[in-house]
Amino acid sequence: MTSARTAGAPQTDQATDHATGRTGGRSRRIRPFRSWTLRSRVVLVVVAMLAVLGAVIGTVSVFALQSYLMQRLDGQLTSALERGQHAADRINGGGPTVPEAAGVVQTPGQPTGTLGAVRSADGGLLFPPVVLADRPSSPTANQPLGPKQVTINGLALLSVPADQKPRTVDLGESLGSYRIAAAELTNGDSVIIGLPLSDVNATVARLTVVIGLVTLAGLIFAFLLANVVIRLAMRPLERVAGTAEQVSLLPLDRGDVALSVRVPEADTDPHTEVGTVGSALNRMLGHVASALTARQASEQKVRQFVADASHELRTPLASIRGYAELTRRAPHELPPDVTRSLGRIESEATRMTSLVEDLLLLARLDEGRELDREPVDVTLLLIDAVSDAHAAGPEHEWTLDLPDEPVEVVGDAPRLHQVLMNLLANARVHTPAGTKVTAGLRADAATGQAVITVADDGPGIPEELQSTLFERFARGDGSRNRATGSTGLGLAIVQAVVLAHGGEVAVASEPGSTVFTVTLPLVPALPLVPAERAG
Repeated sequence: MTSARTAGAPQTDQATDHATGRTGGRSRRIRPFRSWTLRSRVVLVVVAMLAVLGAVIGTVSVFALQSYLMQRLDGQLTSALERGQHAADRINGGGPTVPEAAGVVQTPGQPTGTLGAVRSADGGLLFPPVVLADRPSSPTANQPLGPKQVTINGLALLSVPADQKPRTVDLGESLGSYRIAAAELTNGDSVIIGLPLSDVNATVARLTVVIGLVTLAGLIFAFLLANVVIRLAMRPLERVAGTAEQVSLLPLDRGDVALSVRVPEADTDPHTEVGTVGSALNRMLGHVASALTARQASEQKVRQFVADASHELRTPLASIRGYAELTRRAPHELPPDVTRSLGRIESEATRMTSLVEDLLLLARLDEGRELDREPVDVTLLLIDAVSDAHAAGPEHEWTLDLPDEPVEVVGDAPRLHQVLMNLLANARVHTPAGTKVTAGLRADAATGQAVITVADDGPGIPEELQSTLFERFARGDGSRNRATGSTGLGLAIVQAVVLAHGGEVAVASEPGSTVFTVTLPLVPALPLVPAERAG
């Protein structure tokens, strides 16, 4: 049943992945901003602030330049309008407007591209508008500057009031936008003068492009520089985090702990934020080290007391057993109640001796005493252990599941035999008669481990007891149908011996299936040495 659960686990994971949409080709969602690293958030904020600042500066610069150029163009337009007004009055001589008046764009001082037109007092254009043409681009041409008639939307010019105030007027695709102003002549007609906005618009457009490119380059440079600066600034914090991570990997729950890991002194400057954190972490580690030292000293005293007490109790217990057995075997007949009392004394002394031996073994293992390290055939150990268990519990069904080849591990044979006997005794004592107990063994070449399993189909271990099952003096409740007394040290000895051999022990239990699994290192395979070839 255990293997069935193992095989079904991937299907459960796949169903979970399908339900949550987690597939192999899924697209990664962007994490919320609060879950970004501090470095990423700082870089993003700096770049965003610079982008906003660059946009504001660029916008203000563009509008300021555009305003300045428009003011300068309006000044030029005002001067051109005055020159055109005086020239038209001079040409007309105070009389009606003559056709020559349309040539006011040729008045000396008028810039290239100047537009000129004359509007009658009743609101119509007297002559087609003219524009002062550019000088020919050919170096051999000698054509002078002159007016050029253009076709435009006359309504745009008719709507311009003769108040000498510049206005922006769109004259169509041929000319584009112009700044237009009109002034009244002495004969009641109006002269209209305009200057093109093409130069102003081109200058503003070029400035906008330049500012955009410079801002973009600045943002890229700021991004790279901020990355480097923040990375350098975060290195002390990373070292502090590395120290904390290193401490978190130490086995602080057992053994003699030497907590010598500390934050480097360079990262404990109290004048900096990271230094404050590093200094506080060092002080905390100092307090933890002191507490661990005190705990270790206390545990060492308890272990020493248990070892000494166990050692001292062995002789009195042996004497009690000996005198009880000697009295029971006396040649004279003893009363039945005395015989029964002596039997109880002897059995309790035997049980007490077993408890003392177990405590002494645990104390020695806690002290880290070295075990024998020799090749041990686990197959033979398992066969002997199952035979002994069958003799002790014939009411159970005992089976073996062994490989064809022997499996050898490196270890202490008596201690490993005790591990197997404790596991089998645990299955015998805590399961009802008729329970099937299977002892299995296999070699896992991929991991270099020997895997020993002791499985039964009994009522199982309550889930709340499984987490404390290997603790000392841990006992199951009535649901395991305990038939005989138990010291509560059997599985604790199993775990201590297995760990001393560099292995692991685990349990998986549910009603109808309980499996204890022990893994131990296999004997290393000897390298093949090629035979020397005869000369």
